[in-house]
Amino acid sequence: MKIDKKIIKELSDYLDEFNLTELEYTEKDTKIKVSKKSTSHNDSLPLKNNLSSLTDISDKTEKILSGIEITSPIIGTAYHAPEPGAKKFVEVGKRVKKGDTIMIVEAMKTMNHVPSTSEGVVKKICVTDGQPVEFGQTIVILE
Repeated sequence: MKIDKKIIKELSDYLDEFNLTELEYTEKDTKIKVSKKSTSHNDSLPLKNNLSSLTDISDKTEKILSGIEITSPIIGTAYHAPEPGAKKFVEVGKRVKKGDTIMIVEAMKTMNHVPSTSEGVVKKICVTDGQPVEFGQTIVILE
């Protein structure tokens, strides 16, 4: 198969012209896919602004994170209730005991109950209902 460089060049020009990150072209038995890395919009901010906003974020994080962190035991999707419309497992201000279910993390169609690792009052729920979570990500903070 001979590669037509003219088509590839034309497709890559379209990426820039139409501000696309990926483009696919198919003709009979030929399929060409052209893509480029997208750059973050934050890269264009001056360094001074980035540093000040990072400082603000770290100050807020330190204040919030003082407490007992409960983390996700697996990668998946976090749910606050056993089913849509049902009562949430925990809410801010609610007292929980060690072993109480605080959330469900669904992975591969399996609902995994996440137990509290200690006793305390819920200070902050760090993930929204239906949000993807990573292994070790803080999902709830207790006082």
